[in-house]
Amino acid sequence: MQNNKRIIRSRYGGSSQTSFAEVNNKILKMKIEHIAIWVKDLEKSRAFYQKYFGAVSNEKYYNPVKNFQSYFLSFDNGCRLEIMTKPDIRETENSYESQQYGIIHLAFSVDSKEKVDELTETLRKDGYTVAGESRTTGDGYYESVILDPENNIIEIVA
Repeated sequence: MQNNKRIIRSRYGGSSQTSFAEVNNKILKMKIEHIAIWVKDLEKSRAFYQKYFGAVSNEKYYNPVKNFQSYFLSFDNGCRLEIMTKPDIRETENSYESQQYGIIHLAFSVDSKEKVDELTETLRKDGYTVAGESRTTGDGYYESVILDPENNIIEIVA
C-alpha cells in the first residue's frame, strides 16, 4: 500500500472473477457472496429466476416475529440472489425510465450473442418487458435489457 491508497488487483479464472484488495498491508480475497432485493411476490420472482436464469433455490425462510420471508437463489458461479418480502416495505419510485441512486440492475452473462437474443425473445414471448433491445454497448458488451416480474432491471450480456 502506497500513499494510503487502496490497491485492487483482479485475476480471471473460470466463469467468475476473484478480486484481491490490499488494505492495511494485508491481502484480502473477495467476491460478491449475495445481493438482496425486496419483492412483493416471492413465489413469482423465485420461479422467474429459476426458469430463465437457472437459479437453484433453498427452502423458504420465514420469521413470524418480523413477518419476513426469503429465498436464497444460487447460480453456477457461486453468487447468490436473496429475494425477500415483508408487508410493510414501501414502494420505490425507481424505474428504467426514471432512475435513482443505488443498485440499478443485475447482469447475467450467457455464452454468446445468439444466446442473448434467444433468451430475450423467450422472455418477450412469455410476456416480460424488453426495455432495451440487443445491442453492442460502448464498453463492449452485447446486451439486452428486460424487466423481471417486479420491474427490476435485468441485463442479459455476452
